[in-house]
Amino acid sequence: MSVFHDEIEIEDMEYDEENELYHYPCPCGDRFEITKEDLENGEDVAKCPSCSLLIKVIYDQEDFMEGEQVQAVKKTELALA
Repeated sequence: MSVFHDEIEIEDMEYDEENELYHYPCPCGDRFEITKEDLENGEDVAKCPSCSLLIKVIYDQEDFMEGEQVQAVKKTELALA
């Protein structure tokens, strides 16, 4: 079980489109980071690479699963054709 420094809403984090990475300032001066892929996989823990602090990211996983649902529908449509 992890002890979180804080719980942060995904809307309060900054998104780096180039690296597909969400980040949020850490008290140590670095920043907590979590990738878009981690969020798609249901991960909700952002880590700071410079210290041991962790934050819990509050978000709706369904917002990050939309692409996969569309692909599944297309496969079903192809099977019906």
